[in-house]
Amino acid sequence: MSAFRTAIITGGGYGIGRAIAQSLASTVAELTSGPLSTADASERARRLERLQWVETTFEAIPFDVAAARAYGRIYAVSPAAMQKPRGARAVDLLVAATALSRGLPLYTRNAADFRGLTDLMEIVAI
Repeated sequence: MSAFRTAIITGGGYGIGRAIAQSLASTVAELTSGPLSTADASERARRLERLQWVETTFEAIPFDVAAARAYGRIYAVSPAAMQKPRGARAVDLLVAATALSRGLPLYTRNAADFRGLTDLMEIVAI
């Protein structure tokens, strides 16, 4: 790992939150598919540049057995918060599980999406 403090960041629909989310929260796999999913050459080049920047700037944190176990803990408390951990919501919870398994804070523009998890981990609204 780098000498920098690590944080998990998710969310972001616009502005700096969007920039942070696109640069940091997106997984390398998600970013890798971006350049392949457009026929527009300039957009493909922009997406490829973003992918290369992320790959050289940040160390990807894998979803591993520890994260899978953390997901189980998150899944167990999610129904209590009246949130279904399925579909698109499950992806957010996989990101949260990765943070939880490493004792990292989760930075998000959508803190309400993670209510019910504050007893397990630090949720930081940005």
